[in-house]
Amino acid sequence: MSISTPQIEELAAAVRHGLVPLMRPVPQTPVEWADENFYLSSESSYQEGRWETLPFQVAMLNAMGNDEIRTVNVIKSARVGYSKMLIAASAYQIEHKRRNILILLPTDGAAQGFMKSQVETMIRDVPSVYELAPWYGKKHRDNTLDTKRFSHSKQLWCLGGAAAKNYREKSVDTIIYDELAAFEPDVEKEGSPTFLGDKRIEGSTFPKSIRGSTPKIKGTCQIEAAASESPHLLRLHVPCPHCGAEQHLVWGGKDCAYGIKWEPSAPQNAWYECAANHCKVQQHEMQERHAKGRWICERTGIWTQDGIDFFDEERQPIPTPESLTFHVWTAYSPFTTWGRIVLDFYKAKDDYSKLKTFTNTTLGETWEEDQGEKLDWEALYGRREVWTGEVPLLGAVLTGGIDTQDDRYEGRVWAWGPGEEAWLIHRFVLMGDPASEELRRKVGVELQRQFTRADGLVMKVDRWAWDSGGHYTDEVYGESIRHGVMWVVPTKGASVYGKPIANMPRARNKSKVYLTEIGTDNAKELIYSRLKLQLDTARSQIAEPQPGVIHLPANDEICDESEVRQMTAESKVAKFVNGRRVNRWDARGRRNEALDCLVGALAALRISQQRFGLDLDLLAVEPSTGGDSATGTQERPRAKSKYWKR
Repeated sequence: MSISTPQIEELAAAVRHGLVPLMRPVPQTPVEWADENFYLSSESSYQEGRWETLPFQVAMLNAMGNDEIRTVNVIKSARVGYSKMLIAASAYQIEHKRRNILILLPTDGAAQGFMKSQVETMIRDVPSVYELAPWYGKKHRDNTLDTKRFSHSKQLWCLGGAAAKNYREKSVDTIIYDELAAFEPDVEKEGSPTFLGDKRIEGSTFPKSIRGSTPKIKGTCQIEAAASESPHLLRLHVPCPHCGAEQHLVWGGKDCAYGIKWEPSAPQNAWYECAANHCKVQQHEMQERHAKGRWICERTGIWTQDGIDFFDEERQPIPTPESLTFHVWTAYSPFTTWGRIVLDFYKAKDDYSKLKTFTNTTLGETWEEDQGEKLDWEALYGRREVWTGEVPLLGAVLTGGIDTQDDRYEGRVWAWGPGEEAWLIHRFVLMGDPASEELRRKVGVELQRQFTRADGLVMKVDRWAWDSGGHYTDEVYGESIRHGVMWVVPTKGASVYGKPIANMPRARNKSKVYLTEIGTDNAKELIYSRLKLQLDTARSQIAEPQPGVIHLPANDEICDESEVRQMTAESKVAKFVNGRRVNRWDARGRRNEALDCLVGALAALRISQQRFGLDLDLLAVEPSTGGDSATGTQERPRAKSKYWKR
């Protein structure tokens, strides 16, 4: 009996398919596999052809296939190629890793459309996956609109996330949530989609949960909630082509000194203003540097370049994190121009709905439905005052706050009177290397500066609070020891809401300083409430106390427009902390050194009050009597009420 050639070929094909489960391919990363195998289908791509992973996509795509990473969240804008990365990662998981996959979309209709336009075209156009699909193009039980079963016995489901039944009775290795922000937060009253879906991977040897979405409304956005559960939020920091300073790209806007900028007469010719040295960078220059960029966590400082190897702030290798969140937006994309982004902004800026869409789909940020009450900087700028002397007569004690930046030290000195009435009396900005002896010497001169009160009394700052966060902690500690550990107090912001404004420890730390936590949220809450207090100029002229009122000088050397903008840069926005929605103060990329220095000066005041018995009311000087000292020896007011009255 002879066997025909077609029969032989059919037998050979059957043998090949039968041996597929026994094959073990050479290990490849997702990026290596995709660059070798993946293909952009004409039906679902702007440009058909072989896939090439772009530098800014490498870490995200590798993380999607890294077995050591259990959870990957991607907060993204449009035009960053996320959908294609997702399909490439799915193909890699199916063919190379041989994993069962469940892809969830917001609705059944969206899932069916995704299966037709993305999954089926991928199977057709990626040869290594096509070989696992002998049923392709045929009516077959392994080829349905919601399930594909491949010849190596692995399956891919694509279902809607609105029905609880779609989360049941499936044992998978990888679960993918596409456009998670559009999912219902409670699926048929059985729980959140990520809670229900992640139950499906608990028995897997290599469980993987991939969540990605363009964000929506702040406080109710599912991708925001998912990202809040991860300890690591990574943004791509790209070295400036001109000065080399690493920075993640920001939109900037008119209130930010850096970011995307343009001339109003030619918005299409946009450029990027470097955050470090204000270099003018063109889009092609920045994109050429993407390959040298690092994805750095803004919460912990860990970083990666490729999503495979991870390092700490000292560039030492660390174990791969179990959970990561990436944020990427349109400015990184070569699929559009910065000029196009600006033109899109012009179209949207005067329309609430369009601006919301711009924020979500271009900036990749959640939209604040309730923008909350914000301080009007113009009103504060317009109420600046002129007073006699460097320190007004009611100023009883001076405290200062110093903010540490990568290229400078900034400081402010505030005078405090009865009822914690406050006056801004001095500002310094010292540029240079914060680690250098010369710059710290200049700060030392500022620490010792003296000021003259309206009655002729010469005053020094009672206590300084110096921000020790960032990269110059040791330098700040050294200055505290040099000048006096109780006079110059290193501080750090407390990340837990509800902390006291200043919590000075009873003992020094191992570095021999009194590192003091500042409850920044509480401090800013108090400051902003006081900035809203109305100023009575008539009472100011006769030196009558106005408890809590904050006074700003009509002196551009101390308080110009930039100072007031910085002081009012922050607003309260909703954030998720440990799965709960809370309100936090956020500058949203705007400069806020003036506010940080005021927070420091307020913390220094609290330290003096709580640890050293300072009583501003007792130090108040009645205009008719004057006084001899700012430290408690002046004549006391004799009014019966809390504050003396004329």
